[in-house]
Amino acid sequence: MVNMKRFIQPQLALMTLFVALFAASASFAQTAGPRQDLEVLRSKVEQLLKAQSAGMPGEIKVVVHPLDPRTSLAACDAPEAFMLPGRRAWGKTSVGVRCNAPAKWTAYVKATVKVTGEYLVAAKPLAQGHIVSQDDLVKIKGDLATLQPGVMTNSKEILGQKVSMSIPLGAPIRKSWLRPQLAVQSGQTVRLVSLGSGFRVTAEGRALGSANEGQLVQTRTPSGQTVSGIARSGGVVEVTF
Repeated sequence: MVNMKRFIQPQLALMTLFVALFAASASFAQTAGPRQDLEVLRSKVEQLLKAQSAGMPGEIKVVVHPLDPRTSLAACDAPEAFMLPGRRAWGKTSVGVRCNAPAKWTAYVKATVKVTGEYLVAAKPLAQGHIVSQDDLVKIKGDLATLQPGVMTNSKEILGQKVSMSIPLGAPIRKSWLRPQLAVQSGQTVRLVSLGSGFRVTAEGRALGSANEGQLVQTRTPSGQTVSGIARSGGVVEVTF
């Protein structure tokens, strides 16, 4: 009688070897095709970050961190860089690069964007309710990308505004810490300036509400008439007919 076990075992071993060789051949075929140049991806990320941060006030420097040289991606006809949801185009960030043809893949690249420029800090402690003047401010130079959002860089946007919370010496001035100073306060005696075609008339009135510069406010004239006008600094209300 033929020993079937002795016959089958060599056949199984041969089939196992064939399958292993086939798998290795397929794997080699997949990795042997054209590979993506990683320098192209780095360049795409740099271009995107420069475009996204172009409006920042200061000198911009983009540093794209090197990809792992072991990264192996199929060559792409047109790799596309994109910003990830919630990521900013300054400071330490991460950018995606995707390929749609001939293969589909997505890679993520880390980068750092430095924005060197001048920003405003408090030259002395500023109390709540204080009206900001030029003497209250000093400019220093640094990396704007490391600061909290809303740090002010233009003194013209701050002068004359009211401090809404105490600001310590040397603290970067943030927009959320300031409020526009009221041009007209409720109950204040104001100067009504009536403007029309070829005439200008001034009179006194009493403000019926408070308003910032450029806001609409109602006033009452000495005769009891209620008129609306645009609040201007110095207690002036412009009424146009």
